[in-house]
Amino acid sequence: MRMILSMTGYGKAEALLKGGRLTVEFRSVNGKNAEVSIKSYLLPKDREMPIRKKIAGKLSRGTIDMFLTWTPDDSAAARNINGPLAADYYRQIKDLAASTGLPDPADGDTNYLISTLLRMPDVVDQGRSEIIGDDNWPLVEKAIDKALEAICEYRIREGEALYRDVTARVAGILALEDEVESYEAERIASVRSKLGKALEDLHVKYDADRFEQEMVYYLEKMDITEEKVRLRQHCRYFMDTIDNEPCPGRKLGFIIQEMGREINTTGSKANHAGIQRAVVRMKDELEKIREQSLNIL
Repeated sequence: MRMILSMTGYGKAEALLKGGRLTVEFRSVNGKNAEVSIKSYLLPKDREMPIRKKIAGKLSRGTIDMFLTWTPDDSAAARNINGPLAADYYRQIKDLAASTGLPDPADGDTNYLISTLLRMPDVVDQGRSEIIGDDNWPLVEKAIDKALEAICEYRIREGEALYRDVTARVAGILALEDEVESYEAERIASVRSKLGKALEDLHVKYDADRFEQEMVYYLEKMDITEEKVRLRQHCRYFMDTIDNEPCPGRKLGFIIQEMGREINTTGSKANHAGIQRAVVRMKDELEKIREQSLNIL
C-alpha cells in the first residue's frame, strides 16, 4: 500500500554565510499543477530556472512559494546605512506631518524615529546583490535541498492524516448504504399499503391482476439495486486507487463525482424518510471527502 501525500506543506532550512544567515522557506497549498513562485530578489537570475525545475520535480503539484530571507550580522548592518536615503525618508515624513497637522517628528522620541527610519526599505544596505555568489552557492543549494526535504516530510505527515480521514468517511458511506438496504423491505410494504388504501378509499372496482402488474412496474422505477451496486463499486475503486496510485488526487476527484451521482439518484428514488436521512448523511460525508481530496497529491 502506498502512502498518499498532501499538497499542503512547510519546510525551512538555513545557510550560514559570510556576513549573516540566509533562511530558505517553502510553503505549499493545493494547485492543479506545480505553480512555483520565488518571493525574493536574493536569488541570482541565472540560478532561478534550475531551482524552479528542482522544486517542481521534487514537489510535483501545488501552489508553491519559496522565500529567501537574509539576516545580516550586526557589524555588517552597521557599516552599510544609506544616509542620503534615510534623510530623504525623514524629509518626506516631515512634509507629511506638516500637511496633515501632525506634530513634527523631530519633537518626539529621537531613538524611536531613528529605529523607524532604519526599518524603511533599503535604508540598511546589506549588499544583497552579492549575498549569493559562486563561492557560497554550494551552501545555499544545500539549504534549499534541506528545506525541500523538510516540506516533503511535512507532506507525508499531512498525507497520513488525509488518508485516515477520507478512508474512514468512505467506510461511513458504505455503512450508510447498509442502512439504506435495511429499509427496503419496509419501503416496499409501505408503498403497497398506501396504494392499496388509496384504491379502497375511492370505492371503485379494480382488476387485481392489473393492479399487481402496475405495482411491479412502479416498484421497478423505484428500485435502487443498480445504484447500490455501482456505489459500492466506486467505493472499492476509490480505496484501490488511494492505496496503489502514486499520485491519486486527480483520479479520486473523478471517482467522487461518480459516487455523488449514485447517491443523488438513490435520494431521488427513496420515497422513504429513513433512506432520505441516510442519503443526506452520505452527501455530507462525500462533500467532506471532496474537500479533503483537493489537497491529495
